[in-house]
Amino acid sequence: MGFSVPASSSAQCSEMDADTVDEYGPYVLAGRRLWADLAHQMPVALTEETLKRVRSRLDTIDLAQVREVYLPLTELIRMYVEYTGHLYRSTHDFLEVSERRTPFVIGVAGSVAVGKSTTSRLLVELLSQLPGHPRVDLVTTDGFLYPNAELRARGLMERKGFPESYDRQKLLKFVMDVKSGAPMVQAPAYSHLIYDIVPQERIVVRHPDILIIEGLNVLQPARLRSDGATSLAVSDFFDFSVYVDAAEDDLRSWYLERLMRLRETAFKDPRSYFSTVAAMSDAETREYGGHIWDTINGPNLRENILPTRGRATAILRKNAEHAIEWIRIRKV
Repeated sequence: MGFSVPASSSAQCSEMDADTVDEYGPYVLAGRRLWADLAHQMPVALTEETLKRVRSRLDTIDLAQVREVYLPLTELIRMYVEYTGHLYRSTHDFLEVSERRTPFVIGVAGSVAVGKSTTSRLLVELLSQLPGHPRVDLVTTDGFLYPNAELRARGLMERKGFPESYDRQKLLKFVMDVKSGAPMVQAPAYSHLIYDIVPQERIVVRHPDILIIEGLNVLQPARLRSDGATSLAVSDFFDFSVYVDAAEDDLRSWYLERLMRLRETAFKDPRSYFSTVAAMSDAETREYGGHIWDTINGPNLRENILPTRGRATAILRKNAEHAIEWIRIRKV
């Protein structure tokens, strides 16, 4: 039994209407059951306690979904790591150079509220259990947002999360330094409590075997410079990438649900940037959240995030209940 191939990626494409476009591109498709059959012998496991720790507040993922979705994904990534390592060794032998292998870098992208953090933390737990117990680090791109003061000065506070709100050069240098084998690389730290960069606090990465970079815009392609030349992009340094996908109506609903939960928890902390939301009524909170989605998160998804979906190695599609219903894997 194998993957099914979308019609536009097979001989059937010649029979399709000329205006029909497969929005998912050159991928093979697997449903949950077929995908689960690919990882019967994976030497990794996850306990309910660990899953509870890595799972985001609204995510409904359970151990069955870990077995049926994330174990096969871990096995696929293991294959990429192994064969990428063979390529590096063969290249170094050919060039007669002796250098330590650079980290394998994975990008995890997707919308606000889609569950990128759960996916990323799960991959850390599962990949670190692979044979040899590789060291796996996770860095989010939140730390590379400009500080709020800088965003206000640039008139970008209402576009926080859009590509231009990030210090892309700093992020690019960070990933290049990691990929180049630097023994220690530092990233700025971000606090969701204060909704800002934490001054003088740093995340230190010390030559991991695998590095996961999670963020809204990590799959953005290279930009054209003012002189007409193409610049480098962070995604140029990824060895594997995952896009966590869902319908926008579901994403909007999940965002509002998350906001309501935070109003009763983190936002009650007087240090919270959103402490004023804690005093809002249900109707006021939903109106406020709807405005944020309709003016910031939704447009950013449609204009910048969703167009990068077709650049991912793997797409995990969620249904309205947060469950992964199918997986697409890039075949070319």
